[in-house]
Amino acid sequence: MPSYDRRVSAAPPETRPRVGVIVPPSLPAERLVPFVRRVEELGFDELWVVEDCFLHGGVAQAATALAVTQRLDVGLGVLPVGARNVAYAALEVATLAGLHPGRLTVGVGHGMASWNDQVGATVASPLTLLGEYLDALRALLRGEEVTTAGRYVALDHVRLAHPPRTVPPLLAGVRGPRSMEVAAQHADGVLLAEPTTPEYVASVRSRVGPDATLVAYQVASVAPEADGAPGEAAAIGAVRPALRFVADPAWAPHLVDLPFADDLAAHVAAAGSVDEAVATLPAAWVRQLAVAGTAEQARTRLAEVAGAGVRSQALYPVGDDPAAALDALAPLVHP
Repeated sequence: MPSYDRRVSAAPPETRPRVGVIVPPSLPAERLVPFVRRVEELGFDELWVVEDCFLHGGVAQAATALAVTQRLDVGLGVLPVGARNVAYAALEVATLAGLHPGRLTVGVGHGMASWNDQVGATVASPLTLLGEYLDALRALLRGEEVTTAGRYVALDHVRLAHPPRTVPPLLAGVRGPRSMEVAAQHADGVLLAEPTTPEYVASVRSRVGPDATLVAYQVASVAPEADGAPGEAAAIGAVRPALRFVADPAWAPHLVDLPFADDLAAHVAAAGSVDEAVATLPAAWVRQLAVAGTAEQARTRLAEVAGAGVRSQALYPVGDDPAAALDALAPLVHP
């Protein structure tokens, strides 16, 4: 396994887009620590953990990742607001931020509707809950005493005994236009699900303003040259199974502004199945929907999206072997 010394090899952040890695939600818990340590060793800027039902808890993953690394920034994405009492969430976040000041970013969101239904966390007005939750969480983390009787958030003279000296950024993990309006009013920015394209960033910016922090998730695969031939085809083939969102109506905000949006919709409608639709996507479209190709092609795509106005991009390393897929992304921070 190649080794990289970040002190001499990693390109400084100001000369390349800020790049992170998403821990695959299916990664077994016993493989988390070596994966996280490898992310830091390779020189990536950030690590993001996912709280997907019913795999691993986000807080436990974030705490572990912060504890076993020294400089890596860790993002917690996303805590479902309907399933976590805001005061207890504030306790967890404050503890993490106090132990590891300046290294934590927190994402909160509605949560997937089907999962909320399964666990009895569905509410009548998710937008109201999200706004109330973000306001209360920020106030508690600032050390304020909070008394509020909202529609969903009710606190009676609640104050954290040990608020963090550095309050972590609070990002809303949302995608719909009305949710973006809530994020603009109550959050520090937005955590954007994959795929994040320059067109999507422009649409989000029009709703949340120029000062909001944007972090983007991206499906990613980098393939080296094989026998002198570029690895673009292999990388594109690797990401295809992760592009099933093209057929999910919930992902429409990500796709509607693409120059090939109408053709993409027609392509999906004409296919006999989602698998067929994904398998027959033109390679040119795949390159817009993922960070895929040779290292040079992937770096170009990262720069295009970064130039549209995102703080950082967190890459989901696709492949049967997460460790190998992670190592294949190393050229993106070591040109």
